Amino acid sequence: MPLKTSLSALALAAVLACSGLTAPAMAQGLFSPAIIVNDEVITGYELEQRKQMLRAMRAPGDVNRLAREQLIDDRLRLQAAKDAGITPTEQEILDGMEEFASRASLTREQFIQALGNEGVDEQTFRDFVRAGLSWRTLAGQRFAGGATVTDAEVDRAIAGNGGSSGVRVLVSELIMPMPPGQEEAIRERADRIAQLDSVDAFSAQARRFSATATRGAGGKLPWKDLTELPPPLQPILLGLRPGEVSDPIPLQGAIALFQLRAIEETEYKAAPPAAVEYAAYYMPGGRTEENLAKAAQISARLDRCDDLYGVAKGQPAEVLERGTLPVAEIPTDIAYELSKLDPGETSTALTRANGQTLVLLMLCGRTQQVTEEDVDRGEIFNSLRNQRIGGLAEGYLSQLRSDATIIDQ
Repeated sequence: MPLKTSLSALALAAVLACSGLTAPAMAQGLFSPAIIVNDEVITGYELEQRKQMLRAMRAPGDVNRLAREQLIDDRLRLQAAKDAGITPTEQEILDGMEEFASRASLTREQFIQALGNEGVDEQTFRDFVRAGLSWRTLAGQRFAGGATVTDAEVDRAIAGNGGSSGVRVLVSELIMPMPPGQEEAIRERADRIAQLDSVDAFSAQARRFSATATRGAGGKLPWKDLTELPPPLQPILLGLRPGEVSDPIPLQGAIALFQLRAIEETEYKAAPPAAVEYAAYYMPGGRTEENLAKAAQISARLDRCDDLYGVAKGQPAEVLERGTLPVAEIPTDIAYELSKLDPGETSTALTRANGQTLVLLMLCGRTQQVTEEDVDRGEIFNSLRNQRIGGLAEGYLSQLRSDATIIDQ
């Protein structure tokens, strides 16, 4: 028996001996069925592992509900793929794990180690990737023929690339800092607020707990075109009904909730920005009254981003960050704050370094969308086709769910 396996066995035996449990009793607790999906078992261990993985990936919302839904969907995806004769190869799975890890700028090995540090087994990550690969292959085979995209549709997409979504939203925000040692209490508070369905009740909570400039207005924002908001926030808002509050959304050193107050279609066609130039001045000390007062004094002296160079003069270079980035590449919390600012305006809603550094954020300017000559027609064609395949696949998965026999044990 390998040394590592021997040590693991000894450790398990010690735990069992100390707890008075037998191995069969332990196995029954961990690996007994928790959910049955069309005669296939999801164990309690799988549920706990998926919860751990979701926590490690900082997934927003109720991880208990999300883990259950994801595992059920994964079983349905794998069953459908198996019926179609689809089984990813070992190399395809490894490549898929590598690609997923690269989204966090890590290698596969580094990502596995990071998950392991959070108590997540490599096999849990492997199963997650295998289900996704199987489904994508099935969707491509099953729906590619029906996902035709015409030149006229590409032309319309290009023509609309400089316009708005045709949808605007009325939103309230609540962003709570999470000082060290208070994270769990604030998460519990956020979970309670997420259950509200009253605009007045949400506004009362925003006035009490929010760190944004809209606190005095109960978190209420004016009408905004959907494309003015950060891309990750857009589908979240579209998934809400008026009065409904989003699941808590983790940010750096904070947690955010959004309530949709109203939504409507509009003919307004202002071009969304392709890139945003902004500056961030980092102030040690966090969100203290003294620091906020100092930030307000600095803001009162600023007319444009160049003025921040005078503020940062003589300090380490890292206290001032300035750059121009595509909207999709800006961190979500920064992108959201910038969406509320006009050029020359500032915000002190954000922190870094676990709340120990206050961010004085300033919008320098926006660059409008690229022209038609800069557009890659092939890229737009593939994007439209993939969207269509994705929509057909999601409809198929909904059908599989409705036809499935799902039993909670």
